[in-house]
Amino acid sequence: MAEEYCYRYPRPAVTVDMVVLTDDGAVLLIKRKAEPFKGRWALPGGFIDIDETLADAAARELTEETGLAGVELRQLRAFDRPDRDPRGRTIAVAFLARVSDRPKPRAGDDAADARWMRLDDLPPLAFDHSDIIACALNAK
Repeated sequence: MAEEYCYRYPRPAVTVDMVVLTDDGAVLLIKRKAEPFKGRWALPGGFIDIDETLADAAARELTEETGLAGVELRQLRAFDRPDRDPRGRTIAVAFLARVSDRPKPRAGDDAADARWMRLDDLPPLAFDHSDIIACALNAK
């Protein structure tokens, strides 16, 4: 078993957020089931488990919240604005996927709903997810 450590400095939490885009201009969003931002649309994502890689966490969270599996995700970048999450200091690592069709999502876990939404008609999003989507759209 790993040795326990105690640090006197606070440590941020790490999350993953997935931007899944379609060729015809849509993004996969979930409706949050819990606070913060309960009822607001957001990218699928969540906290990494202590024993998993970022890529494994991204695949797991995407499947848990939308039912989509086997989607090829690539790491986009980290989002680290100190006030991005009202629960405390959280650093999000965003992942990007591009799909040619729109597989039917199935809401699960922390998601009350999951659906494809047109990029040119998005509702107000939770956290800094509008910034993450904008970054993904500029990625090559």
